[in-house]
Amino acid sequence: MNLFGSACGAMKQAEIDSLRAAPIPAQTHFIGGMAVASRDGATIPTTSPIDGRKLTDLADGGEAEIDLAVAAARHAYETGAWSRRPPAQRKKTLLALADLVEKHALDLAVLGSRDNGTEIGMSLKAEPMSAAATLRWYAEAIDKIYGEIAPTAAETLALIHREPLGVVGAIVPWNFPLMIGAWKIAPALAAGNSVVVKPSEIASLTLLRLAQLAAEAGLPEGAFNVVTGRGPVAGSALAAHADVDALAFTGSGATGRRLLEASARSNLKRVHLELGGKSANLVFADAPDLKIAAKVSAQGIFRNSGQVCVAGSRLLVQRAIYEDFVSEVAGIAASMRVGDPLRLDSEIGAVASEDQLRRNLSFVAGAEEEGARRVCGGARILAETGGTYMTPTVFADVAPTARLFREEVFGPVLAVTPFEDEVEAVRLANATPYGLAAAVWTSNLSRAHRMVRAIRAGIVHVNTYGGADVTVPLGGFGQSGFGRDKSLHAFDAYTDLKTAWIAL
Repeated sequence: MNLFGSACGAMKQAEIDSLRAAPIPAQTHFIGGMAVASRDGATIPTTSPIDGRKLTDLADGGEAEIDLAVAAARHAYETGAWSRRPPAQRKKTLLALADLVEKHALDLAVLGSRDNGTEIGMSLKAEPMSAAATLRWYAEAIDKIYGEIAPTAAETLALIHREPLGVVGAIVPWNFPLMIGAWKIAPALAAGNSVVVKPSEIASLTLLRLAQLAAEAGLPEGAFNVVTGRGPVAGSALAAHADVDALAFTGSGATGRRLLEASARSNLKRVHLELGGKSANLVFADAPDLKIAAKVSAQGIFRNSGQVCVAGSRLLVQRAIYEDFVSEVAGIAASMRVGDPLRLDSEIGAVASEDQLRRNLSFVAGAEEEGARRVCGGARILAETGGTYMTPTVFADVAPTARLFREEVFGPVLAVTPFEDEVEAVRLANATPYGLAAAVWTSNLSRAHRMVRAIRAGIVHVNTYGGADVTVPLGGFGQSGFGRDKSLHAFDAYTDLKTAWIAL
């Protein structure tokens, strides 16, 4: 049974195989409503983590292409082609885009899986279907956001307007480019901004396709642009551009720091960061159902080969049930089918790249050197396919001082540590510089509320892991960054407040 739901239940393997076989032409940037090659003709070859074979070539953009895209975005904004389009019309256009994304969902899901190795069931649900839902939600919010009238003296009238910022840059990671891209693109466009997206060079294909669909849906030229290229070149150029008003980023802490520096050196653009995580999943002995807790905990770290920002990568288990629970989770991990992500019977797909796989395996070696007990997994498999596959890995008895306990792996490697009581559980949960997500499993309602308040994380799940939708914000504390994706709060990142003070 597939542990990750029935999203792919209606799909036929033959349809997936047909889409897999389709050749992918060389890719260009999408700027000003049209395909644009890099000025110098430079390209980046992309390979599939499924089999290590070349997929296509991406245009390798740099400062010149970012300048062109920002100019197109600024023109669309200043002429009002999008920014002054009535809210009801922007709503209609974004709903049309959502419909197109849903119409092409399987095509987009297969394309994304070929690009980054995500298992097809998760790819379909978390990428195009999630992106379509996000576009719809923000489209429906457009004409329901009101200004304010301040309670001033009778002889004055103070109106508070919410206005778009102008040009928004978005730098999107490789693990869920459509889903995370939509979290930034949808509210930015809904508010009336123009957008320039720089996807990861590891996974750019679905966002390029989204730009084409946006044009088909009726977005004006320049309102939505995509420039592909390497982070240190194209990403840095976008971050340093003096005509970009805000920058939204999901990715590593090291890159986030560089983006803040670029803002300070350029025009003090707003920077919204959603960075790494080392999320704690706390299981108390009085959890309502320990078997369900073990199954969901395994899903919470091993789906998409652990390449999820909110992955529950630290499992903290009360000592009274520690050994039995570790054994249960390890059994589930060992039974998961790792393989070709475009096969419906695979539960876990490929690691996104050779570099990421090497990083994962370095954590395995380091954990053993630091004295942790490897319970299962920890090896590369299916190397003969040319792909990048790794077994789900469980380490028990991981010390709070260990690298595996404190640093983000971004791979299918779980660190398990025991605790005695609530006080120790909170201390361990908060013993990293990150604070993105957490979970608590308990039947004690009072304890659940105490844990929610005590754990420093942007979201704390209770008796589940994952599942929060677009209605609630996502973001973290500490070195997990300070940006907030999703919910109505996202509009704060892409709008400004203007006061009209009127003497009557």
